Amino acid sequence: MVTEKINGVLLSFETNEKVFSPSSVDEGTLSMLSQVEFKETDKVLDLGCGYGVVGILAGKLIGEQNVTMCDISEDAVGLSKVNAERNLLPHIRIIKSDGLDNVEDRNFTLILSNPPYHADFSVPKKFIEMGFHKLAVGGKMVMVTKRRDWYKNKLISVFGGVRIVEINGYYVFTAEKRSVRKKEKKKNDNVLSRKLKRKRKEINPAKP
Repeated sequence: MVTEKINGVLLSFETNEKVFSPSSVDEGTLSMLSQVEFKETDKVLDLGCGYGVVGILAGKLIGEQNVTMCDISEDAVGLSKVNAERNLLPHIRIIKSDGLDNVEDRNFTLILSNPPYHADFSVPKKFIEMGFHKLAVGGKMVMVTKRRDWYKNKLISVFGGVRIVEINGYYVFTAEKRSVRKKEKKKNDNVLSRKLKRKRKEINPAKP
């Protein structure tokens, strides 16, 4: 059992040896959370939620209805559900997902992640590239790692810019989605154009 006061909120978590940082809340996660201001209007995704620290804190601060949590690990998802109940958030949305594969929403204002940075970069690459498309314009992706250059370059290439804060030996990256990328906009415009054409044909079936 782990008990921690985070951002003024006392939380308790059941853990086991199959999940990341089972004996205490990870210092990197705490460093990231020290740089995040949750707002009541936020829609939050805890990406790679582990046993639920970030998402459960967000649920306490802005309401469980505004939070989604996901992880590829069955153990992590199971523990997150137990810990949501333990911290009186029984209706928070927690799903099993390989990255964002099973996350359907595309209007998050905050995506928070402490990715597995001791492995290769395939996981954070997927998180960043897919995360961009799951954010609303003006939404932010916040990540914490002990590596700087690769994350800096990747976030800039996808988002166009990034803010980096070094704290407690970790780097906290914040990247904002300032606009829809041209490629994505063109695709959306094409979809809209096809819908308009279909609607016009329904109204005026004789016209080409």
